Amino acid sequence: MNDTLDRMQASGDFEFQRMIVDDIDNEQVFAVNVPEMPEGEISLVSTKTNIVGGLLYLLHSYIEDAMSGNRAAPVVRFADGEYAFYANNLKCNGLYRQAESVRAIRKALPFHLEAFKFLLDHGKAAPLIYPGNIHRPQPKLLSFFKKQKGEASARAFLDFIDLNGLDLNSSNYIPFYMVYAYLTSELFCRLVDKKTICIINSDHSIDDCHHWFSIRGSQPEILFIDIDKAYVATRWLDMRQKVLDAMPERADLCLVGAGVGALPVCVDVARHCSLPVIDAGHVVNMFNGLESKSNGPRLFTQWKSEREKPTS
Repeated sequence: MNDTLDRMQASGDFEFQRMIVDDIDNEQVFAVNVPEMPEGEISLVSTKTNIVGGLLYLLHSYIEDAMSGNRAAPVVRFADGEYAFYANNLKCNGLYRQAESVRAIRKALPFHLEAFKFLLDHGKAAPLIYPGNIHRPQPKLLSFFKKQKGEASARAFLDFIDLNGLDLNSSNYIPFYMVYAYLTSELFCRLVDKKTICIINSDHSIDDCHHWFSIRGSQPEILFIDIDKAYVATRWLDMRQKVLDAMPERADLCLVGAGVGALPVCVDVARHCSLPVIDAGHVVNMFNGLESKSNGPRLFTQWKSEREKPTS
C-alpha cells in the first residue's frame, strides 16, 4: 500500500539525492560519529530545485526578502525528537526533556497543528528524510489493555502531516541539513553583519557568540531572550506572552533553540514581530561554544574555508 512518501516520489516532484555543497567538509564529522552517518548526505529533495547547492541561495533569498519586507517567515526543522512527539511517543525525550507524558503531548497537539498550518502556508519546513529513517512500521499485535505508541520515523511523520490535512510540497519544503549549512555559511554571516539578531534559547554566551561571528568577518548586534530548558513543546502557551513581550522592536531576524517546541515558538514570534525566525538548534549551541551539548559536530556545519580562520 502506498503511503505519503511513496506518493511524493511517484508524483515526480521529489527524489532521493546525495547533497553536495561546495566547500562543506563532512569527513571530519564522519570521523567522530557512527558508521551509518554518511547516509545523512542522501536526502529527499525537490526535483524542481536543479542543483542542491542552489538551495542555499534559495533559502538566503527567502530570508533576505522577509527581512527587507518585514514579513513573517518561519523556518523549522523536524527530526527524531519531533517524529516521536507527533507519534505520541516519549522517546522524544532524548538530549532534552520535551514532554512530561503522552497526555501532555496530546493536549499540546492542537496548537502545534495550528502552527504547522501557518508554517506550510507562509514558511519553510525542513524535515530530516534520508534512507536511514524511512523504515516502514512493523505490524503489532493489538492490545485492549495497553495503548499503542505510534511509529517514530520520517515516513510516519509524513503520514501524520497528510492525515491532518497539511500540504508539504516543493514550495514549502527544504532538506533538514540545508538550514545548518545556511546558518554557518558566509552568505548568512554577510546578511546579518551590522544587523540585530535576537536569540531565543536557554543558554547564552555573548562573548562566544560575538567571537563566532567576528572571526567570520561579521558583527551583528546580538540580543538574548531566555526560554525554559524543558517542556517548551508542551508548555509554550504558558510562556508565550512573556517571550513575545520581551521581543525587541529593532530585531531584524530571530534564531530559536527550543527543541521540539521550536515549531510553535518560531511561528508565533514570526507572526507577532513580522520577521524571519529560524529554528537554529545545534547552530545556536555552536555560537555559544556549546557544541558538546548536542553531542558534538553535525553534518553540513563544517566549512573547509573555516580551517584557515584564527581560533582566538
